[in-house]
Amino acid sequence: MSSFEEAETEETVTCLHLTFYHPCQGEKMMFRCLNFCQREQLRADEVAKFGRDSNVCRYNLMDTRVSRIQFSLQFYRKLHTSEYGFEIKNLSKKTKLTVNQTELGYLNKTDLPWKCIICFGDYQILAEIQGGESMDYFETHLHLAEAPILQERCLQCLPSLQPIPENGISPSFFLSQGKSPTEIDENEL
Repeated sequence: MSSFEEAETEETVTCLHLTFYHPCQGEKMMFRCLNFCQREQLRADEVAKFGRDSNVCRYNLMDTRVSRIQFSLQFYRKLHTSEYGFEIKNLSKKTKLTVNQTELGYLNKTDLPWKCIICFGDYQILAEIQGGESMDYFETHLHLAEAPILQERCLQCLPSLQPIPENGISPSFFLSQGKSPTEIDENEL
C-alpha cells in the first residue's frame, strides 16, 4: 500500500464568511485590526467575540461607539443531526443587534441563518456559512465591502419616495396642511 492510501481522510471545515461594511470605514479605519487576508482557524469550543476590547475580543472594531464586547458567535452541532451551525448573542447593554429582521437585546441569542445580515449602529455584516464536517475546528474568513450591504437601510435615510401626481402636488403637502386631498377633474385645471 502507498502512503496515499494509508493517509487519513481529510475533513472539510465549516467556514463562516463575514463581510463588513461601515459608511465611514475609509476615514475612521475601524476595521484596521481585522485580518482580511486569510482564513483563521478556531477550536470548536472557542467563542468568537467582536468588540473594541482587545483583551477580551478576538475581532476588534476600533470605534468608541462599539461596546467593549458587542456580540459573540458560538459554533455548535445541531441536535440529532450531523449539521453544524452558529449561535449569535448580543453582549452590548446599549446597542440592539438585528439578525435579518430579528432584534436581539442584551444577552438575547439566536441561531445564525446560513446567510443573513447582522446590523448594529451603522455596521452591516453579511454572514454566510459554508458547511463542513470537522467537529474539532471551524474557520472564519473576513471580507471588506466597498458598498452598503443592506440597500433598504440607505433608503430609510431618504425622504418618502411616494409618487408625485401629474399636477406636481404631493399628497404629503395636504397632510402637512391638515387637509385631505380632493379629486379634481383634469378639465377643471
